[in-house]
Amino acid sequence: MDVKVYSVAERPDRLPAVVEMADSWPEFVTNDPVGSAHYGRIPAELPEYALFAEDERGEVVAHAFGVPFRLAAEGRGALPARGWDQILLWAFADLRRGTRPDTVGAVSVVIAPHAQGRGLSAVMLSAMRDNARARGFREVVAPVRPSAKHREPHTPIAEYAHRVRPDGLPEDPWLRVHARAGATVDSVAKASMTVGASLEEWRRWTGLPFDTRGDVEVPGALVPVHCEPERGYAVYVEPNVWMRHPL
Repeated sequence: MDVKVYSVAERPDRLPAVVEMADSWPEFVTNDPVGSAHYGRIPAELPEYALFAEDERGEVVAHAFGVPFRLAAEGRGALPARGWDQILLWAFADLRRGTRPDTVGAVSVVIAPHAQGRGLSAVMLSAMRDNARARGFREVVAPVRPSAKHREPHTPIAEYAHRVRPDGLPEDPWLRVHARAGATVDSVAKASMTVGASLEEWRRWTGLPFDTRGDVEVPGALVPVHCEPERGYAVYVEPNVWMRHPL
């Protein structure tokens, strides 16, 4: 697919189209409270890190959001176990305080459903790397959500993350795209995203009964959701895989 990539800072007129672009996230993922509070702020408050692709007809078919933060700040240093949630919190805390960032976190690469399977994920990841390099950063880090892990919700993420094919590349397709771009696996973000909600909400999001105590396999979830019917809630704690992209 022939596309052109811009930042929202370059094309602020396209912000509504970027925000309104269809995606294929499971509904429960979009109800992570940290993401709900901060993800939508990226194109508005950090537009130079919000990239999007237009096809030959001018339709927005992909976007890639990153956030700059200071990894070397006091109390940080290591990539956090709370992965995706934590870098969003760090980035907007640093923005508020005027802290100079030293790292870009790759928060998301989203492809419109009708444009999937055409190599756009690799295009947007490359654009994110190029954008960070052009802004003087030496590294992009990514709490990667392995794209095929949902097929094996009971497989430990540490085992899954290190599976490789005979050619040495990761077995997981999305991890493999990152590896081909030059990234290496750093560690596992054991609690990258946490979604806790009432049973009524989980039933609405998934169509499942959520009436039995214990682990519930949910389509699209990387690990089972823990259900506590006598307490009226269920909790999903998603692990991701930290990958480092030297620039």
